[in-house]
Amino acid sequence: MSATPAFDEMRNADGSVREPYLVLDAWLKEQPPQALGLMAADAEAIFRRLGITFAVYGSNEGTEKLIPFDLIPRIISAMEWRKLSKGIEQRVRALNAFLHDVYHRQEILKAGRVPEKLILQNSAFCPEMMGLDPAKGIYSHIIGVDIVRVGPDDFYVLEDNLRTPSGVSYMLEDREAMLQLAPELFQRLKVAPVENYPENLRRTLESVAPNSARSTPTIAVLTPGIYNSAYFEHSFLADQMGAQLCEGQDLFVDGGKVFKRTTLGPEQVDVIYRRIEDDFIDPLTFRPDSMLGVPGLFDAYRAGNVTLVNAPGTGIADDKAVYTYVPEIIEFYLGEKALLPNVPTYNCTDPEQRAYVLEHIGELVVKEVHGSGGYGMLVGPASTKAQREDFTRKIIARPDNYIVQPTLALSTCPTYVNAGIAPRHVDLRPYVLVGDQVRITPGGLTRVALTEGSLVVNSSQGGGTKDTWVLEE
Repeated sequence: MSATPAFDEMRNADGSVREPYLVLDAWLKEQPPQALGLMAADAEAIFRRLGITFAVYGSNEGTEKLIPFDLIPRIISAMEWRKLSKGIEQRVRALNAFLHDVYHRQEILKAGRVPEKLILQNSAFCPEMMGLDPAKGIYSHIIGVDIVRVGPDDFYVLEDNLRTPSGVSYMLEDREAMLQLAPELFQRLKVAPVENYPENLRRTLESVAPNSARSTPTIAVLTPGIYNSAYFEHSFLADQMGAQLCEGQDLFVDGGKVFKRTTLGPEQVDVIYRRIEDDFIDPLTFRPDSMLGVPGLFDAYRAGNVTLVNAPGTGIADDKAVYTYVPEIIEFYLGEKALLPNVPTYNCTDPEQRAYVLEHIGELVVKEVHGSGGYGMLVGPASTKAQREDFTRKIIARPDNYIVQPTLALSTCPTYVNAGIAPRHVDLRPYVLVGDQVRITPGGLTRVALTEGSLVVNSSQGGGTKDTWVLEE
């Protein structure tokens, strides 16, 4: 796949413009020479004013950075979006069914469709969840599905994020910025709205409140605090949906129920949208050294007095080694073929596949099973000899710790870089809410690799974001 040229989402091979981009192309041609540069400066001013930054761990240039924003939107036709959203919904339904099964009867393991060892000996598996029935049977309520495109009709799922997917605040603020910067473009095109996401998030959270909750459940967003890289997003979402932003010390458990400390006395909390990893949510059940969680929280959850969103233990369904079995998982629970394929993936524990990987490591992408954010990863074609040798040693030592994929020619979108427009590689993270219904925000967060030829779109590795426009019919 790596030998094929990248699919250009705006232009056909003959240079003509693809239909979804015709209006944008005409608008770009109308802009006077300095206009885009001024718009880019305005966009940066907007984001600085809003304070949208993220922390770069281990960076020498100060911890807080502004995520680069590209002002040329990515456009997806209504027909393309229908295909994507059907495939995404199928995937999240199957993964929630899988989570229920692995924490109950484990039918898929008994049937030999997924190796037992892969689940039961996996650090993402949470034995404390065995036999526990979450509210409405839903484990993962907020999901980000990473999708790449390699051709006009060829979309692949790169990974599923069922723990605490981030980035939705950038999707919302990118749209807000574009509405300010190019209002006339929205008048020419019917773009599906994304701004109702916070309202839909609140509806989803309310729909999974415990049966004992009042008619309007109390919702809290549990954050690790201001030093977390996604703190802006935690406070932004709490504010947007009218929920309480809390740190662990703001909550306490009494009589098996969770309360928030307020100036008017304790207030019971029904739903906690937690942005803290499993290990840290409750020092009495998980890591005893955690200062971020709430002592007794898991027992209150087990008793059905509070709903945790997402449920502990959901990470077993987005583990990179389990990812290779998702088509199998969809077939097992839904009796359907996967509508969106996985990226072909090599299993390094298989001696034959491992031999192929080690021989062709310079052409492949190697990912740590538990890595994220572009860390712990080797992009073969862009790597040095020393990096390849290092990863060869790592794979030989721990073949179960890595998955390997071909270097896909990710699609490109026009991007404003270096005072001009040039194609840059992109991926897409649509956001899915699962509660009383499945709600998929039309579009999602498009991440763009701003360096020419780079395939790494993560903000932690120098990538930026774009507004994603799904056209309505």
